[in-house]
Amino acid sequence: MNRRQFLALAAAAATLPHAHAQNGRARVLRAASARQSLVGPSHPDSAVWAYDGKVPGPELRYRQGGRLRIEVQNALEVDTTVHFHGIRLPNAMDGVPHLTQAPITAKGGRFLYEFDLPDAGTYWYHPHLGSPAQVGRGLYGALVVEETVAPAVDRDLIWVLSDWRLNREARIVDDFGSFMDASHAGRIGNTVTINGANPDALEVRAGERMRLRLINASNARIYGLRFDGHAPWVIALDGHPVEPHQPANNRVVLGPAQRADLILDCGGTQDRSYPVIDEFYARRAYRLLDIRYSSAPAYARATPPVPRLAPNRLPEPDLAVAGRHRIVFGGGMMGAMPSQREHKGLFWTVNGKPVHDDGHRHAPLLTLVRGRSYVLELVNETSWHHPIHLHGHVFRVLSRDGKPNPLREWRDTVLLDPDSRAEIAFVADNPGDWMFHCHVLEHQATGMMAVVRVA
Repeated sequence: MNRRQFLALAAAAATLPHAHAQNGRARVLRAASARQSLVGPSHPDSAVWAYDGKVPGPELRYRQGGRLRIEVQNALEVDTTVHFHGIRLPNAMDGVPHLTQAPITAKGGRFLYEFDLPDAGTYWYHPHLGSPAQVGRGLYGALVVEETVAPAVDRDLIWVLSDWRLNREARIVDDFGSFMDASHAGRIGNTVTINGANPDALEVRAGERMRLRLINASNARIYGLRFDGHAPWVIALDGHPVEPHQPANNRVVLGPAQRADLILDCGGTQDRSYPVIDEFYARRAYRLLDIRYSSAPAYARATPPVPRLAPNRLPEPDLAVAGRHRIVFGGGMMGAMPSQREHKGLFWTVNGKPVHDDGHRHAPLLTLVRGRSYVLELVNETSWHHPIHLHGHVFRVLSRDGKPNPLREWRDTVLLDPDSRAEIAFVADNPGDWMFHCHVLEHQATGMMAVVRVA
């Protein structure tokens, strides 16, 4: 097998189907029921919900500065929407039912999403209506906005990580919205897939350089990936370039909805395998898959420096004149949950108030002046993790627990540890009413959400 054949075969086994979108022509994306093998031929196919018949949905690739035009067709039995997570887009295109658009009605509804793509990076798309069940059944996909000048790599791969709660017949357990999930850590499944399958290994050749784009599409699971025998470099977080660095303890941590772009140099030995271990939950560590080296000779070339991506053009917040607000997240088991008599089915609060996600249209938590800089202190007073996501904007993470954050990375989702706090800063330059919520979807649906108005 020659080098070209090897790369083609490996790429086919490890990457998602994708299409380079064409400017000016709407691409159709159809949401419908489907069946898919999630755990291999030893089990029956699982009934899922999918875009274009596959989980994840099609990998959408555009060029930076291009324009996305997608007509979503809803063949499901329920209403839906699509939110393009992390993209700075017009408010009317944000996919939040009743807040930015009417739902796409069941059994035939359609909606055209159309907007420019100012920022290169790794993003994803998913519903924002009935999110715990719709995402949990498989409605999500990767969206890549390619740089004008991309780094030189042998392969550009996406791993969409998701987990499933399956019974012995590989059927999805239909207990969405359970009290235990909603009031604790969220719905954490018993089966993890990469790109909708349960692969045993990623086949590589010694000396390869890969760009590996990780997307956490799980409802609630947090991943802490350790690449044994390898030393990945992080080059982007939530789509935006960072100073290339190796993660602490050689472990890449991704909360729900977060993304990380890695450079992975394959410096292992021919015919050997090296496990990738998910060890975020210490007592439930498991082997995700192996990085398996072929018997082909290693590439005879020097390893080039780790590339540094060109930054996206983001407005820099002026901290000297920034408005400041403190937002406290509370509730949950082992915390001050809202009274069940007063707030049935709501377990979480933002600044002391629980908000149900039915309708999504609520009085704004904050009203921000368009064009002004803001610093938000996010305080987690609960015993659980919360990935907090702001729509329509990206923000710098300034500090954690009172200590300056040396990376000061741009993000759209910040993972708050239990009993912790973080400061974020951004320019409120995108007008409209924007969702601000925990991306543990069961937490969002049971109180931990709000609206931030930019006017």
